[in-house]
Amino acid sequence: MFGRLMPTEGKFFDLFNQHAALCVKGAQEMVGLMTNFDDLEMRTHAIEGIEKEADKVTYATVDMLHKTFITPIDRDDIHKLITRMDDILDLMEDAAQTVSLYDLKAVTPEAKRLAELSLACCERVQAAVGLLHNMDNSHKIVAICEEIDRLESDADHVMRAAMSKLFRDEPDVRNLIKLKAIYEILETVTDRCEDVANIIEGIIVENA
Repeated sequence: MFGRLMPTEGKFFDLFNQHAALCVKGAQEMVGLMTNFDDLEMRTHAIEGIEKEADKVTYATVDMLHKTFITPIDRDDIHKLITRMDDILDLMEDAAQTVSLYDLKAVTPEAKRLAELSLACCERVQAAVGLLHNMDNSHKIVAICEEIDRLESDADHVMRAAMSKLFRDEPDVRNLIKLKAIYEILETVTDRCEDVANIIEGIIVENA
C-alpha cells in the first residue's frame, strides 16, 4: 500500500519519458539506416544528434538526483535505469558510426531485422517507463517487460542465424568482419533493453 503513495519530488518520471522517447526516435532512424544506405550520412548525423539530446537528459537526471532529498523510487534504481537507457542510444550511435567508418556498401535482411527488433524493444521500454509513475500499473508493466524479454530472445535467434549464414556464404573476409560487428552491436541494443526491463521489474517488486 505504501508503495502506491510515492513522493513526487523531482520530475524523474518526466525525464525517464523524455529519454525513452529519444530511444524510440533513435531506433526509428536506425531502421531507416539499415533499410537503405543511400541516406547514410543524414541518418548517422540524426542518430548522433539524438544521442547528444539523450546525454543531456541523463545529465539532468543525475544532477536532480544529487539535489533531491526524497526520491520517488530508490536512488540507486534511478541511476541504474537512466544509465542503462543511455547505453541503448550509445550503442545505436556506435552502430551508425561503424556502418559509416567501415564503408559498408549494402544492407542485409538480417541487419534490418535486428534493427526492427531493437525498435520494437525501445517502443516497449517507452511504454513501460510511461506507466512507472503509478504502481497500480504494475501488472501492465510486468507484461510489457516480458514482451521485451521475448523480443530479446527473437534477436538472439536472428543473430545466430545471421552469423551462421555469414560464415557459410560470405566469401569476402573483410565484409564478413564488418557485418559481424554490425550484427553484434544491434543485438546488444536488445540486450540493453532487456537490462532496462529487469531494472523496471526490480522497481516493481520493491514498490508495488
